[in-house]
Amino acid sequence: MSDALITAISELEEAQVVDLVQERLAAGADPQAILTACRDGMAQVGKRYEAGEYYVSELIMAGELFKQANALLAPHFAVGDGATKGKVVVGTVKGDIHDIGKDLVVGMLKAGGFEVIDLGVDVPVEAFVQAVKESGAKVVGLSGLITLSFDSMKETVAALEAAGLRSQVKVMVGGGSLTEKVREYVGADALGSDAQAAVSLANQWL
Repeated sequence: MSDALITAISELEEAQVVDLVQERLAAGADPQAILTACRDGMAQVGKRYEAGEYYVSELIMAGELFKQANALLAPHFAVGDGATKGKVVVGTVKGDIHDIGKDLVVGMLKAGGFEVIDLGVDVPVEAFVQAVKESGAKVVGLSGLITLSFDSMKETVAALEAAGLRSQVKVMVGGGSLTEKVREYVGADALGSDAQAAVSLANQWL
């Protein structure tokens, strides 16, 4: 039943995705099964990206498609329905307001079945610490595009350490100018070179 929906998402057929989701809901299909099909379609998009068939623009479009499908499905889930793989705190660090990459990671993580606490941009160190304390998240994603963000990332990792949380969380960093050397400087566990890599890391850790 889910093949057509998986294909529609993987082919980025916006109108078809919306129609199929609405048709299946109207026919009484299980919302969780529809959501699973949508996630499978997003996984196909991720594979095409890794294979060089799709680029960042296609990932952004796929994320928007998933968002639309999710909006249609959301009212059909009771509170607490739809078990997630785990919680991930994500934000663009203090001093940086770039959000395209961060939003892409958030969308792909949600499509991958994770609950995402999105703190937005220019996020102070304390906000990351508080979010981890309140949510119990085991993964933190720090985004930054400009070189000024490196010190903010380092300070955030240090603050997690000072709060006694560092041993409880895995930290990934990502952004256009980041390298393995920067990852080491910051003290993060891994560098997520793109949104798909961020999902792969979260899958490994959770």
